[in-house]
Amino acid sequence: MGRAGLINSGGGSEGDNDTAEAVKIAIVNKRAGGMGLILGRKAFQRDFESGVQLLNYVQDVYLENKITVA
Repeated sequence: MGRAGLINSGGGSEGDNDTAEAVKIAIVNKRAGGMGLILGRKAFQRDFESGVQLLNYVQDVYLENKITVA
């Protein structure tokens, strides 16, 4: 039946380091063959602009061709 893409949870909201932690998790996930992250509290429990910025950073990880499967 083929392979199924893995989408991981981005984890709970940790506070000050949420953006860095989300980007780190996205990189590890992509290098392991993952297809994306589910981001809830990390993005949506902050003001609109910083939430969108976090989502853009994570999206950029998955769009970056230099980050490949390890």
